[in-house]
Amino acid sequence: MFESIGQTIEQLAEQHYICDRKLATVVYLAWKMGKPILIEGPAGVGKTELAKVVARVLGRELIRLQCYGGLDEAHALYEWEYGKQLLYTQILREKIGTFLAGADDLRTAVERLRQHEDVFFSESFIVRRPILQAVSADEPVVLLIDEIDRAEEQFEAFLLEFLSDFQVTVPEIGTVAAKAPPYVVITSNNTRDLSDALKRRCLHLFIGYPDEERELEIIRLKVPAMAEALAAHAVEVVRRMRSLDLRKAPSISEVLDWAQALVLLNVEMLDRRLLEETIQLLVKYERDTRQVEEHLAWLLEGSDRPQPGASEGLDDRGRSRSPAGPRPPAPQAIPDRHDMEARQREHAARYFGRDRLRQDAPGGEE
Repeated sequence: MFESIGQTIEQLAEQHYICDRKLATVVYLAWKMGKPILIEGPAGVGKTELAKVVARVLGRELIRLQCYGGLDEAHALYEWEYGKQLLYTQILREKIGTFLAGADDLRTAVERLRQHEDVFFSESFIVRRPILQAVSADEPVVLLIDEIDRAEEQFEAFLLEFLSDFQVTVPEIGTVAAKAPPYVVITSNNTRDLSDALKRRCLHLFIGYPDEERELEIIRLKVPAMAEALAAHAVEVVRRMRSLDLRKAPSISEVLDWAQALVLLNVEMLDRRLLEETIQLLVKYERDTRQVEEHLAWLLEGSDRPQPGASEGLDDRGRSRSPAGPRPPAPQAIPDRHDMEARQREHAARYFGRDRLRQDAPGGEE
């Protein structure tokens, strides 16, 4: 149970989840207000892990719906077990024949069957998918709708009834309301904008990359065998790497994998050779690898730290945009031929003077 913001921070820390007061406030208010949480941010910063930790703190079952392109109602809510319905029909064939005995025509037979069609369209033949599982559970659960930005906008519209009233409508059965409202966490990696209607129904939270101090604290907690000096240098290298124009910046989970690898390799200090050998743990695209390799010396040199008290801020990809933060060396500018010619003409005009140029022109004064 979350009884206060401070207690929420402590309970999450007990489950090895380090958070700031802003995040804890949203988690606490979602519990007290019974509202879903929409968490946006780059991949690998702990959005999914937060739902898992909340489930452990509350002692609830975690039900997860992984979104993907083409996700529809049948895979998110329910679908009918047509094979089971057909099997029951075959088994009850004789009983159905006896029931229809005496029907003079087809219309009469159909009318008799219609009176009992709910036998084959009942909850006994429904396969419950994650959302219906969460709604119909006897005990409250935590429902994780993961990476909703992978699904189409139509799926967002389908979720609105559920997010507003914690109920869903099954046409053959009717409306099913939650016996105990679930704690709902929705995550998005910001690959597309979500609808205003969806955001309006949720408490919003953005999780970006942590600052240097918190990232170091996470490494200490998750990889305690790593030396303090090595951890500090690794965090600085990663923060510099995120300031590059990478297709995918290193996430927290990838940094932890790298830290664990450094411990397994018995590394005492970072150098160029080691970074070249382990770079694949941090960057996942060939273009990013080449760019990082071009800046290895700058990544390892350990200067140009952010100034204390400087406001950092994050862009849409979660990268630091502070002018005081680390910046890679600027590439050497390539001279523009047309610009050079224009400067030469301007210099000549100033040097010779307007009168001298007029005398040299055809038809000028002698």
